[in-house]
Amino acid sequence: MGSSLGSSELILNPDGSIYHLNLLPDDIATTIITVGDPERVREVSKYFDSIEIKKSKREFVTHTGYYSGKRISVVSTGIGTDNIDIVFNELDALANIDFQSRQINTKKKQLNFIRVGTSGSLQSDIPVDSFLISAAGIGFDNLLHFYDCGHIKNKEMEQALAAYLNWGKYNIHPYVVDFNKELGDVFVSNRIRLGVTGTNSGFYAPQGRSLRLAPVIRDFNEKLAGFSYGDLRITNLEMETAAIYGIAKLHGHRAVSLNAILANRATGEFSKQGHKAIDELIQYTLEHIAESHLV
Repeated sequence: MGSSLGSSELILNPDGSIYHLNLLPDDIATTIITVGDPERVREVSKYFDSIEIKKSKREFVTHTGYYSGKRISVVSTGIGTDNIDIVFNELDALANIDFQSRQINTKKKQLNFIRVGTSGSLQSDIPVDSFLISAAGIGFDNLLHFYDCGHIKNKEMEQALAAYLNWGKYNIHPYVVDFNKELGDVFVSNRIRLGVTGTNSGFYAPQGRSLRLAPVIRDFNEKLAGFSYGDLRITNLEMETAAIYGIAKLHGHRAVSLNAILANRATGEFSKQGHKAIDELIQYTLEHIAESHLV
């Protein structure tokens, strides 16, 4: 038996639930849809045939139920890679740590994470209201730099990107993590395209936007759009995917990110029917889960 995790490491609420998510181990399914917006949880679970769990704390809302015989959880992460660190570590703890003994389980459970989110396209030929699977996530934040993660990164693409950008002078050192192809293949069709997704820790200067504050990198989006690696290019930019891929893969879980493109940064266009596009992506996701091998 290994040593037990201290109370300041594995933090539990008085009812025995994990600290931030307010969940008990039996509350989650092995297939978990993540959304950023807490309000979007019910936009997913409204399609469930039945709901057995509804819990929330802060921005973290969880519904677990059944859709076409498949048990599915949908969890809101809130915005940003800092929240991903909390949510994905706690979801893994729910699956793979015994809360009574505070010891890591010998037999590990593998979870399937499907992000259903929104994003902005960096390429003029990727229209608003289209769908995109992230074949890889590029993190411009620093989250994975705090973990021993060299073995899970796409080092070749990472090195090519670093050489192309030359952004070390701005203290930006991107990391690259691929999706789980087996899980990604569940959602492949002629309705959705494959891309590479940039993830950053903010919405304004970290995504090349300027209101009253000037970004230090004036050609941020144009520079990213110009990168290619083999037949891949950076297609879109958002705030969670790379961290999801990194933390999930470090724990031995499978992850894929599905994006509804609501903005085209190259053309300046923004969707006029964003809610409809997101709803269609939700239904698309659930239908493909129902038809899949996922349990």
